[in-house]
Amino acid sequence: MTLSAIPGALAARSDLPSLAGGKPAEAATQFEALLLSQILRDARESSGGGAFGGGDEGSSAIAEFAEEQVARAMAQSGGLGLASLIESGLAREEADARAEKSRPAATPDLSR
Repeated sequence: MTLSAIPGALAARSDLPSLAGGKPAEAATQFEALLLSQILRDARESSGGGAFGGGDEGSSAIAEFAEEQVARAMAQSGGLGLASLIESGLAREEADARAEKSRPAATPDLSR
């Protein structure tokens, strides 16, 4: 996935803020939290259930909630550093788009 695909991917998620709201830093942090939560969930599932016991629905729900909270805390404190990379990429793309809009249109050379 390229950085240009990230705004669309983030905006498509109902639990993430829209980038149109002007909060790319928050969206990038929540995207990193979502990714970290997925990593934690996969680690728990591959280990056979983790610290919350077996596979009943109650312990599974508790584990998912705990994973989400840990992932959010990790992302807000820097996490893997993905949020800052995403945010700088989004800012760079926004600046490029603004520069493209302000650039005058090229006029064709009709002297030939």
